[in-house]
Amino acid sequence: MPELRKDPILGRWVIIATERSKRPNDYRSTMPAPAAEHRLCPFCPGNEGKTPPEIMAYRKDNSKPNTPGWHVRVVPNRFPALRIEGGINREGEGIYDKMNAIGAHEVIIETPDHKQTLSTMTNSQVEEVLWSYRDRVLDLKKDKRFRFILLFKNHGEAAGASLDHAHSQLIALPIVPRNVIDEIRGAREYYENKERCIFCDIVRQELSSQVRLVSENDHFICITPYAARFPFETWILPKKHDSHFEDSQKYEFESLSRILVETLKRQGKALNNPPYNFLIHSSPFNHNYHDEDYYHWHLEIMPRLTNVAGFERGTGFYINPTPPEEAAKFLREMEIDP
Repeated sequence: MPELRKDPILGRWVIIATERSKRPNDYRSTMPAPAAEHRLCPFCPGNEGKTPPEIMAYRKDNSKPNTPGWHVRVVPNRFPALRIEGGINREGEGIYDKMNAIGAHEVIIETPDHKQTLSTMTNSQVEEVLWSYRDRVLDLKKDKRFRFILLFKNHGEAAGASLDHAHSQLIALPIVPRNVIDEIRGAREYYENKERCIFCDIVRQELSSQVRLVSENDHFICITPYAARFPFETWILPKKHDSHFEDSQKYEFESLSRILVETLKRQGKALNNPPYNFLIHSSPFNHNYHDEDYYHWHLEIMPRLTNVAGFERGTGFYINPTPPEEAAKFLREMEIDP
């Protein structure tokens, strides 16, 4: 059984994922897969038996579970960081705290087409992916053991993707991660001082100044954040205040899919299709933060262009060699196909 262990100095939790040691080729460099490798890809149609049984799928009429005919398919991660079975079982070991690593770890297979990526999919296809995120979050929120869900995507080997086929992941946790707590605390302090959401103020200021604005549509803006940690880091924020991603409406998912595809196309063309991570920070649940007034969900995209080295790891400071204003201008002026 994997464990969650709490650092007694910093208060952060670490997953000791013993069962992931079964993953093949851990910590070894691998050669790129040959062109025909997708025929063996467990995420391709016809290979549904190579994954655990599906949790959910959007399918053509009359197609059966765990067979071809799906548009988006969600399955348990074959090598999960956490296990959904069992109790939390909090306990101490001297000065140390630990609990069972209870949670959910799921894979969202975004398309049946092995060659497609989010940036090449249609807006309606990407919207379906966003709906699958929402459906899974709403279902997992019913489990009172869970307090936070992270939706994230690793695109490219350098970003942590172990398979080329387009997919993203979901992890539900029984605790709220330290960096999320810090983000919520900062938002709460700002609200207590000014009685305004800091994210809403960021949206207003970036729309006014335009210097870090990459693009906007009716319901979302894309910016390079003022204190960007990484070159060409971008954030997508809803213009309307909302603390929970899963509360978004259909018209918002339509707008989000458009600006997400557009942003990935801009970064792809500007940076030669870099590996990247994206994640959705949404409000925790089953908690006592009462953060609906001051927390604002958002999506962060981080191209993997530089390495996190000793200084960053030792201090928590990031060194970004590209001013976000220059990155925003470069992305904003990038011509892309509609």
